[in-house]
Amino acid sequence: MKKFRKVLDGLTTSSPGGPIGSPSCGSAAGTPTAAPTPREIDVQETLISENFQLCKTVRHGFPYQPTALAFDPVQKILAIGSRSGGVRILGRPGVDCYCQHESGAAVLQLQFLINEGALVTACADDTLHLWNLRQRRPAVLHSLKFNRERITFCHLPFQSKWLYVGTERGNTHIVNIESFILSGYVIMWNKAIELSTKTHPGPVVHLSDSPKDEGKLLIGFESGTIVQWDLRAKKADFRIYYDEAIHSVSWHHEGKQFMCSHSDGSLTLWNLRNTTKPFQVTFPHGKIQKDGRKESCKPILKVEYKTSRSSEPFVIFSGGLSYDKAGRRPTLTIMHGKAITVLEMDYPIVEFMVLCETPYNNEVQEPYAVVVLLEKDLIVVDLTQSNFPVFENPYPMDIHESPVTCTAYFADCPPDIIPILYSIGTKHKKTGYSQKEWPVSGGTWTLGSHTYPEIIITGHADGSIKFWDASAITLQMLYKLKTSKVFEKPKPGEGRAAELVEEDPFAVQMVSWCPQSRIFCVVGISAHIILYRFSKYDANTQIVSLEVRLQCEPEDVISPSENENNPCFTEPGSHSPQPHHQHPASPGNRTPEGMKDSVPCLKVKDRMVRVPPGYQSDLVIQLLWVDGEPPQQITSLDINSAYGLLAFGNCNGLAVVDYLQKTILLCMSTLDLYGATDPYQRLTRSPRRNRQSTSDSKKRIRTSYQSLTELTDNQQSIDMERSKSPTSVCSVGSPVPVHYPTSLHNDPRILPEPVASLRASHCSPVFYLLDNVKGPGRKLSLPTDLKTDLDHVNGHCTSPTSQPCSAGKPRVPMGPEGPRLARRGPGRPPFRKAQSAACMEISLPVSHTEVGHASRRAMLQQLHGVTMYSHDEHHTTASYCWSERESRENSFSRSRSSSVSSIDRDTKEAITTLQFGESYGRKSDALPTPCLWVGTSLGVVLLIPMSIPTDQEERMEEAVTIGPSGAVLMLKGSVLRFGFLDCMGALIQSPYEVWRDLNAPEDPDRPRRRKLVHFSPSSSQDACGEGHLAVVCSERQAKVFLMPSQSCLFVHNITESSFVLRADVVSVCNSVCLACFCANGHVMTLSLPSLRPLMDVNYLPLTDMRIARTFCFTNGGQALYLSSPTEIQRITYSQEMCDNLQEMLGELFTPIETPEAQNRGFLKGFFGGNAHTFDREELFGEAAAGKASRSLAQHIPGQGGVEGMKVAASGVVGELARARIALDERGQRLGELEERTALMMTSAETFSKHAHELMLKCKDKKWYQF
Repeated sequence: MKKFRKVLDGLTTSSPGGPIGSPSCGSAAGTPTAAPTPREIDVQETLISENFQLCKTVRHGFPYQPTALAFDPVQKILAIGSRSGGVRILGRPGVDCYCQHESGAAVLQLQFLINEGALVTACADDTLHLWNLRQRRPAVLHSLKFNRERITFCHLPFQSKWLYVGTERGNTHIVNIESFILSGYVIMWNKAIELSTKTHPGPVVHLSDSPKDEGKLLIGFESGTIVQWDLRAKKADFRIYYDEAIHSVSWHHEGKQFMCSHSDGSLTLWNLRNTTKPFQVTFPHGKIQKDGRKESCKPILKVEYKTSRSSEPFVIFSGGLSYDKAGRRPTLTIMHGKAITVLEMDYPIVEFMVLCETPYNNEVQEPYAVVVLLEKDLIVVDLTQSNFPVFENPYPMDIHESPVTCTAYFADCPPDIIPILYSIGTKHKKTGYSQKEWPVSGGTWTLGSHTYPEIIITGHADGSIKFWDASAITLQMLYKLKTSKVFEKPKPGEGRAAELVEEDPFAVQMVSWCPQSRIFCVVGISAHIILYRFSKYDANTQIVSLEVRLQCEPEDVISPSENENNPCFTEPGSHSPQPHHQHPASPGNRTPEGMKDSVPCLKVKDRMVRVPPGYQSDLVIQLLWVDGEPPQQITSLDINSAYGLLAFGNCNGLAVVDYLQKTILLCMSTLDLYGATDPYQRLTRSPRRNRQSTSDSKKRIRTSYQSLTELTDNQQSIDMERSKSPTSVCSVGSPVPVHYPTSLHNDPRILPEPVASLRASHCSPVFYLLDNVKGPGRKLSLPTDLKTDLDHVNGHCTSPTSQPCSAGKPRVPMGPEGPRLARRGPGRPPFRKAQSAACMEISLPVSHTEVGHASRRAMLQQLHGVTMYSHDEHHTTASYCWSERESRENSFSRSRSSSVSSIDRDTKEAITTLQFGESYGRKSDALPTPCLWVGTSLGVVLLIPMSIPTDQEERMEEAVTIGPSGAVLMLKGSVLRFGFLDCMGALIQSPYEVWRDLNAPEDPDRPRRRKLVHFSPSSSQDACGEGHLAVVCSERQAKVFLMPSQSCLFVHNITESSFVLRADVVSVCNSVCLACFCANGHVMTLSLPSLRPLMDVNYLPLTDMRIARTFCFTNGGQALYLSSPTEIQRITYSQEMCDNLQEMLGELFTPIETPEAQNRGFLKGFFGGNAHTFDREELFGEAAAGKASRSLAQHIPGQGGVEGMKVAASGVVGELARARIALDERGQRLGELEERTALMMTSAETFSKHAHELMLKCKDKKWYQF
């Protein structure tokens, strides 16, 4: 049968009169197929595979789940390590570098080689890595993997090449930084403590060299033991045994005393003259209770003891609060003399570090700032002012201020839009920051030559919108818009909002922005749309609200035998559109008392409101409750400023709004849009018999929201989420009757053709296998019912809705009445809570069967072998074969057939994409007219022609006529994207209106008029004749149609085993291509119009729903996605940008002279010990200490060594480095020569001595005595 079908497909493809556009006319996946066309299209395609290369460019935002912090006081750069193995290195604004350990192990500690352009990282897999920072993209030079011990602490003294490494066993190892090889010198834990000690001291938690003498190493063990080890004598100078566990140690710069923080919330100060007991014990936050005992306090996790010439020392620590103060936020305490300042933080403190003027630990430190790394923020406190203000953070660290729920990326924007947004946004900035410059000012960055205006828009769970300047691979906040200000604040526990969504009722689902006209549209989770206009003036305005009733409604039971006399759909009712539409329940659909009907989810402010300059709300559109059921979420949106129209759709149907006249032009179910051209033969479904109470309808569909609100990733949930198609977001109900509502806002006088077509019968033999519905609903975690094909997980097709079934035969309809579709037991739950971009797990009630015991059963069984439709508005006969399986493992599976893969038998057909543009609505059209292209979840493309008055006065008074009776095209899978090309292959932009400020003062000499810019398909095609090319991409394939003939010129099956998540027609290298991102992580580009594969890279092998929801392409070969709940990753797929990336990135390392150490003076040098005569090479080198055991650690050479030398080979730094290496080598050779000469002289002297002794012995002997 399959072979026969392929033969038929080939025949239909090659025959000019056949249905060229059918999905079956394609060849195998990966090969575009050209069909004969009425005339030859000659397009010179310039893009080739060499124009494409995929690489990451830059990462913005706060490092997700940070673990470690380091600062280079000379280079003034900051490093942050994360739990996922990432390292973020920050300098001055523009200097922002992201590195990733291949192992993905958490970063435990970071150590800069101060002013050397290198960084040491210690990871949770007990591996040390040396990173070369002297190149724009840092790379690992060496790695050292510990096999038998776990790393707990590292310390690298300033200007030393020997790294001290403490382990969990209590041992201290020493690593040569240059060669990354272990020294044979080891400080064993049993040597460090006294022999009489019976217990293990615990892991090493602190290592530091004494400021007074570098030959003395202070070792802190977790149990409370502190040992000062004499590295030369290889013995302990003193040992301290304290009762409380130690968390950190900090030296006074003179080296005569040090401070420890403990687990009981105390600070102990120790003097080296007397180590038997602490010099001072303080509980900074522990008060004395009435009974004389101290309050129990939380541990002080870290303390820093810093001195200042002009004032008292600073003691800065985190933690230590008393336990009885429940609910207190995390604190950082600054003790300066007798003054104690407690700074409360919004998030837990991960690490903090005091920034000092000098890198030398034996000089007065002079602290000037504290860098505080929180779980979700980075704060720098100014210590030079008494009120300790915070520095204004120049990095975009607040992307996640509210969880990101959607993103949009616009490249090559109008150049004037960024300065305008920035000027308005600066008026609302916070104040009270420190006036000093940001202290992390290292590196260099210059504006590259390949820059153009770019804007990133992020939508958030609290309803806020942020505009970011993304030019030149930087990110800067421009403007913030709060959509919640349009609505009244719902009282907690009261009102409609409380019954619908527990939190985040204003969460942003999608945005649509026209940069030229500056019109901005926001779609919210509460089934609402807000249209904003931009103005540079403030204004008093009344918010206009439109309410749309777009919902499936029950109708009388209609059997197939009655269809001839009783059509499935009633005529659309006419009405006069009003600015505020209220739709009372119709007499035939009265609801029980207390059931919600014709009410929106949110209440719009009905009073005059003062709006500041910027984006000002012009219109609010809300979908209404219908008979106790909430509106379905909006799944698609498009707005066109030249037409003055806004279109949106969901799984129930489509609505078109004239936002200039504030009227609803069209509101129809998806089936009504087809009329007689429906390619699917559908059977009517019976309605529900009984309405459920409103209490049942209050059950929520919950989404897994933790990955953004709690910022924790669950790998299991991620793996599950990867099996879902993002186009499945909208349909969240269980089985519902597809008695679609009639058009409620159409004038039958305007739309004679659709009205006539609505009378057509849709009762074709499409059967359903259903279970008996008994008992209450059960909650079942499964994806939404809109997904129309096999989902892809790790390259394997699985059915995400598979559930075990109980034994029993499914009921196959045998009679003419067909089946009756069962609605689920409880009332359909309201729409779900705000959808985070991180995950979309949906829990929804599912009916179950009872055959002796209750068990979960798949509600639908799959059809196989349905023949494909054609595109010439006639239908082929459908044949079916049923596969009945009686095993308990019988699960919901989908056929590979292209016809069935797009039809989930229990879903409503959702509107998945919309696009306004000049096109040909019918084959007979001679001239292009305004059209609306509609794509559905079943792979159907509808063209809806429109008639729009051209004169400005007429446009504001006369109605726009819409006739949904245009062409119908077909693809496999849900339709994702449209694009239009002229016959020369150039991209046709949508027409737009030039921005005009409606609030500007009137100029009588120059009245404000609408200025429209049109891009007609026939404007540049004199040589080619009329017509244009339409590019349509779905989850499975891409097609190029010639309009108006609707001939399919090219078809390309993008993927068979996965599905496309995102597709866009983008401009790259002065040409156009189709860019696709698949669920299996592949990023692909196809040429246009021939759909030749140009690039296919397996970029993200593990795709989760966060990436799927936020991935977006833009012009110039760029794309972005939310790589974590707090970070945006930008990538490029352009070879040109990859080549220029080095120029655009900032330099982390700049040649700076190391500050000279202060002159200690004769007396200090004489009495202060011999710190400067300590030679570590003599102690730790192979000659003195020998080699370490090979089994202890394994050296792994890195990939960055050769690259680092190549980069360093250019410039002054490279020359100095090579000269230094040459000098070292020459000195080494001279030393070897000197040693050999000395050995030869010694040997000659020995030989001379022996020869002289032999001569004396033999001098007096006769010849016969020998």
